[in-house]
Amino acid sequence: MPAGAAPSVEGAPPFDTARLEAYLRDRGLVSGPITLRRIGEGHSNLTYLVSDGERRVVVRRPPPPPIPPGGHDVVREARVQRALWDEPVPVPRILAVEESTAVIGAPFYVMAHVAGIVATTRTPPALDTPAGRRAVGEALVDTLAALHRVDHAAAGLGDFGRPSGDVTRHLRRFARIVDPDGHGLPGELGALLDWLVDDPPAPAAPTIVHGDFRLGNVMLAADPPARLVAVLDWELATIGDPLRDVGYLLATYAVPGEPPHALTEMSAATLADGYPSHAELAARYAAATGTEVSNVDWYTAMALWKLAVLFEYQRRRVADGIGDAYYFRPGLVEGFLAAARPLTTGANL
Repeated sequence: MPAGAAPSVEGAPPFDTARLEAYLRDRGLVSGPITLRRIGEGHSNLTYLVSDGERRVVVRRPPPPPIPPGGHDVVREARVQRALWDEPVPVPRILAVEESTAVIGAPFYVMAHVAGIVATTRTPPALDTPAGRRAVGEALVDTLAALHRVDHAAAGLGDFGRPSGDVTRHLRRFARIVDPDGHGLPGELGALLDWLVDDPPAPAAPTIVHGDFRLGNVMLAADPPARLVAVLDWELATIGDPLRDVGYLLATYAVPGEPPHALTEMSAATLADGYPSHAELAARYAAATGTEVSNVDWYTAMALWKLAVLFEYQRRRVADGIGDAYYFRPGLVEGFLAAARPLTTGANL
């Protein structure tokens, strides 16, 4: 591409790519004209692979407006990753953070490109044996345990969140996303909430919580031994009960014999022979952290309920003419609720 040519964009992003190129040049992150490609399978913040033909970096920014208050805070994402850079949790190196909207119309950050594989429906070929698959599953939960062992105050994240022991209040506030007037959630969505608040467990000691820790949000090394080279998508990170992450991991980790839902469809690789079961993952986590996991089914049901609420919120936004049309697919909310039923023995759902 000749000097001065417009940046090449695969699927035009919602911002001025020439301004982004100038910003990256000024910071020595690229030296020539750039190309951009949207990457990632998520439906939230936008992630782009940027290349000048020799070097590659990754840019992450919020989606186009409207953005819910407090949502899509990419500066906060960058902060937690910077704090973890010297910890035994693999994260991409943060190269630049822009808090203003002057460059591309929204805050954004730039991180180093990490070579690896995001496994969704298939295990990386070099690890695609029963032993290799087991090692991938164990590496996944071992990394989560390592995250939860980080001293968040010593890492500079002492003010990163305000953990609350009032789980009932938290869940009822969360329900306001789709029930702003407090009239009560309908049908199975309301019944599952009632089950959750009836007898919640006491929270574990607070740690850094990723908030979206699942197979599709990590990168694996392409070659043995099985290991994670990056944990991605820190948008929901906070300080709180670590079992929220464990329950969410189990809720989104596909196992044979359980009905699929939207997020287990994104991690169907773990259906193959060799991957650890839910019980094996929970037991390995407990052994690595010393955390009691006897109530993990409650946390898994909570994760599924929260996913149902979030997907219902997004479905309503699409019905109102805004948001990602993906969320209007039939059966998404019902899939999460169906997955929760086996966990709520005796509940009137």
